[in-house]
Amino acid sequence: MTTAESATPVASDKPTDIRVLLKDLQARFDVFRNYSPLAIGIDKQLFAALPELSKKSVRLAMRSHTMATRYLREMEKATHRLNLDGSQAGEVTDENRQHATELLKERFKKQAEQRKATEAAAKAEALKQQKLQQLTEKFGRR
Repeated sequence: MTTAESATPVASDKPTDIRVLLKDLQARFDVFRNYSPLAIGIDKQLFAALPELSKKSVRLAMRSHTMATRYLREMEKATHRLNLDGSQAGEVTDENRQHATELLKERFKKQAEQRKATEAAAKAEALKQQKLQQLTEKFGRR
């Protein structure tokens, strides 16, 4: 095995760590590093450039990449999709932009709800501790 082969993700029957694969794709291709809107069917370009990748690993990595907040924000304001080499590959439709906006709104709404729930639980616990302290002071000294 040459050093070039050992530096790339391993053979197609072995699943690759998705984070490692994404880091490798970001190092190799500006469109991944910049979270640019990707061309439809870019997976075929990836397989042509890196035939050793497994379909499952690429599918999982693409899902992770395209659902990232940074990618969705880029989709909201982009006008064109890009190939691996950075050339334009088509337009980002209004429907695509709207979908990205909806996903971000849902994500931020869910995060806000979780934050509120955590804060409410913390307040309830603080109130409980305060009442226990008051009861300890009232009945503990007699």
